Amino acid sequence: MIDLTTLIAYIAVVLGFVFIPGPATLLTIARATSSGTKVGIATGAGIAAGDVFHTVMAMIGISAIIAASATLFSVIKYIGAAYLVYLGIRAIIEKTPANPAAGALAISAGKAFRQAVLTEVLNPKTALFFLAFLPQFVRPENGSVMLQMTALGVIFVILGLFSTVVFAVSAGRLGTFLRRNPSVLRLQGKVVGGIYCALGVRLALQQR
Repeated sequence: MIDLTTLIAYIAVVLGFVFIPGPATLLTIARATSSGTKVGIATGAGIAAGDVFHTVMAMIGISAIIAASATLFSVIKYIGAAYLVYLGIRAIIEKTPANPAAGALAISAGKAFRQAVLTEVLNPKTALFFLAFLPQFVRPENGSVMLQMTALGVIFVILGLFSTVVFAVSAGRLGTFLRRNPSVLRLQGKVVGGIYCALGVRLALQQR
């Protein structure tokens, strides 16, 4: 299965992703702030369900690539690394709304869950991210690619869900803090972007 060093590195990177305010976090905060903690948690659960879908799709696609050609898999990894760098640059230069709850309307937990699932499943950027990100931590020599992808995907979904629940529960105070400190939201794009770029560059160079 996954070696300990790779697993620790993966968990550290994922924790950095999920606990730095990003689109999923801001959506959760907006829902929780406008409609309550329960709705915020439902939103986080919907996002996690969407991520499960993308994990399964990535597992099927990457496993097929591995079965077809190890060389092709390496090419996909390079493309994935380049895509992570691209995401990093975009995150650094894009502006983030200063008020995460702006324009949010009160809705039920069920509707919030369904909307979050649909939004995440239909987001092509999320699909590309999973295809680019998960394979970077897969080592064909460590055994079944399918099992490795499953483990990585489950870890990502669990940590992502945990982070959104934390943000949903803390949404009242956190929303107030973010509105009073818009510089934090501007900074998060640069931090996330830096992580994306560093990961992409490191993984690309690691293959040489």
